[in-house]
Amino acid sequence: MAIIGSLTLLVSMAVFIFFTGTIVSATVFTLQNRCSYTVWPGTLSGNGAASLGDGGFELAPGATMQLPAPLGWSGRFWGRTWCNFDSAGNGNCSTGDCGGLQCTGGGAPPVTLVEFTLNGVDNKDFYDVSLVDGYNVGMGVRPTGGGGTGDCQYAGCVSDVNGLCPRELQVTGSAGGVIACKSACTAFNTPEYCCTGEHSTPATCSPTQYSMMFKNACPTAYSYAYDDATSTCTCTGSDYLIQFCPPGS
Repeated sequence: MAIIGSLTLLVSMAVFIFFTGTIVSATVFTLQNRCSYTVWPGTLSGNGAASLGDGGFELAPGATMQLPAPLGWSGRFWGRTWCNFDSAGNGNCSTGDCGGLQCTGGGAPPVTLVEFTLNGVDNKDFYDVSLVDGYNVGMGVRPTGGGGTGDCQYAGCVSDVNGLCPRELQVTGSAGGVIACKSACTAFNTPEYCCTGEHSTPATCSPTQYSMMFKNACPTAYSYAYDDATSTCTCTGSDYLIQFCPPGS
C-alpha cells in the first residue's frame, strides 16, 4: 500500500507540474563556444515565455552553458562579438547588440540566428539557422540524445562568410577587418531584397545574387525569406547542441 501511495503521489506531482508549467523541461539546449574568442550569446523567447539564460551571458572560448526550455518553447539564439560590459551589465557589442548583457529584444543585424519552435505540428521541433538578417559568426545545430523522429539533421553555417562578403555588404571593425556581412535587405532596404510590397510572396520574391552567395556558402541555412524548402529542419524527442564556430568553420 505504501508503494502504491508513493506512486500515486508521484503521478499527482507530475500532473501538477505538467499543467502549471513551472518545472517541466521538454528540451535542453547546450551552447558551446568553439571560437578562439569570447562570444556573448543572446536569447529571445516567444509566446511570453521567460528568457533562457536571463537573455544573455558571456561564453569564453571552450566553455559551454546548458539551458533547459519548457514545453512548447519558441525563440532564437545568436552570438554577439566584440562586447564590452561593466559590472552592472551595461555596455554594447560590435555585432548582434541588444542593448545590454541581458537582452530584452533581438540582436541588431547583421547577425546569424538559430531559431526554434518546440513541440509544434505533430509534436515535432522545428529549427533552422538563418542568414536572413546577415552573418556575424558561424553557428551550427546538432540534435543530441533521445530516440528522435523526423529528419533530425544537422543545420549550420560553417563557412567564413565574412571572408566571402562583397564590399557593399561588409561591416568593418575598428581595426579594419570585416566583422559581419549584411543581408541585401539590410544593406539596400528595397522590396526585391526584403520580400516586401509587390515582392511579398514566394512567387514574386526570388533568390538574388546576394542570397545565392549566402546559400552557396551555407547550403543548410536560410539565405532569404522564402528559402524554406532546404532550410527548415524537424526532430522529435531530442536535446540540441548549438555551437559557435562549429567544426569546419
